[in-house]
Amino acid sequence: MTADKYLHSWQERFELAEAMQPLLGKLYRNQGVEVLIYGRPLLNASTIEITKAHRLVMKYEGDKLRLRESFPFLQALSNLNVKHARVDIGKLAVNYWRNHSDDSEVEAYMAEQLAPAVDKELAPRDVVLYGFGRIGRLLARLLIERTGVSNTLRLRAIVVRGGREGDLEKRASLLRRDSIHGPFNGSIEVDAENNALIANGTYIQVIYANSPEEVDYTQYGIENALVVDNTGIWSDEAGLGQHLKSKGAAKVLLTAPAKGEIKNIVYGVNDDMILEEDSILSAASCTTNAITPVLKSVYDKFGITSGHVETVHSYTNDQNLIDNYHKADRRGRSAPLNMVITSTGAAKAVAKAFPQLQGKLTGNAIRVPTPNVSMAIMNLNLGKSTTRDEMNEHLRNTALFSELQNQIDYTASTEIVSTDLVGSRFAGIVDSQATIVEGDRAVLYVWYDNEFGYSCQVVQVMQKMLGVNALSLP
Repeated sequence: MTADKYLHSWQERFELAEAMQPLLGKLYRNQGVEVLIYGRPLLNASTIEITKAHRLVMKYEGDKLRLRESFPFLQALSNLNVKHARVDIGKLAVNYWRNHSDDSEVEAYMAEQLAPAVDKELAPRDVVLYGFGRIGRLLARLLIERTGVSNTLRLRAIVVRGGREGDLEKRASLLRRDSIHGPFNGSIEVDAENNALIANGTYIQVIYANSPEEVDYTQYGIENALVVDNTGIWSDEAGLGQHLKSKGAAKVLLTAPAKGEIKNIVYGVNDDMILEEDSILSAASCTTNAITPVLKSVYDKFGITSGHVETVHSYTNDQNLIDNYHKADRRGRSAPLNMVITSTGAAKAVAKAFPQLQGKLTGNAIRVPTPNVSMAIMNLNLGKSTTRDEMNEHLRNTALFSELQNQIDYTASTEIVSTDLVGSRFAGIVDSQATIVEGDRAVLYVWYDNEFGYSCQVVQVMQKMLGVNALSLP
């Protein structure tokens, strides 16, 4: 009997997860609504992933959220004309069940909670990816997964150098298969005659050019586009400004730290600095995006008088596979075989996004023989004494309920390692088991997927620049 009980319970959960999948897909494709469970997105999730997302709630609340308890909230959501929103039905359900014994008032509750996003209309905008390297291809994946009639960021073209025989097929193959992030979730066709890729119904023009001045986007029907430069070639206004000379280009976003007076934006921290008239912005670096939200959260609660940030960073394409010449110190040595001490400007760059920490941080970096997922170790002198439990509770609550909930994740696992976090959509993940606090000194360990998590931050900056932000509810 005991064995049957567990089997029947699993069967019930599995069937409910299967029933959720078509609702989740329709909400996203038709209304631009992304559904989450305690920060875990359910878009394109398997039945197992949906079930595991529900189990995650116990780690935060000490009690389960059963699929039969959340399913009525998804049904109610699908009956509302909510548009362009990120809706956490896990948080909504837990809050509801704290005060109710049945689901008789779920529809009224959901209508009240989601009212700000009902009938919200946003006009779609064109996006061009200038460069198609690691970040460019991940941005393409993120934009393509949004394919649907309600999609507001429409990937219209990619611009690359080359044009040699077989280039188009190579580009398609690199998008289709990724050694770190796995296969592309969908189908990709090559239109060799028109130099285009068709990915999940998204027609992407491939434009070959050696400089921005060569490109006229309007001849491809592209207007007022946001050009996302992920080449790393230019980082100042003079260089990036070349994109604005291309017909059809309206704004430029750099996926690297910018020089001069260009604003470096860390979404969630200083995105309020994005103005409609801004034509060139930077999304800063992966490390700056990982550490700044956590540092802001700690500063707001405990204060920070000084600190040091040590980045343990995966190797990148800038390094050599085997020993060879490199203009930078040490980076010429084989990346897969060595830990390499190098510099990072991330600690100083924090002050551009969060000026309260100006002159208070130092930083350094160690490149290590892993291809993705990095860690920032932050040794901080606080403005007041606290305890490890108080620090972790604050960071946990920040990750769940604050305005930084889309940037900061939190784990209490004692077994987590770097590969477990490949594909994380958060800017940084606080490893609470590694937290050290003694009086007014704290050491925090923050993981981050320096490719995918950063790309998710870039997409949010893109949305803000083009005025097509999705509301986060609750």
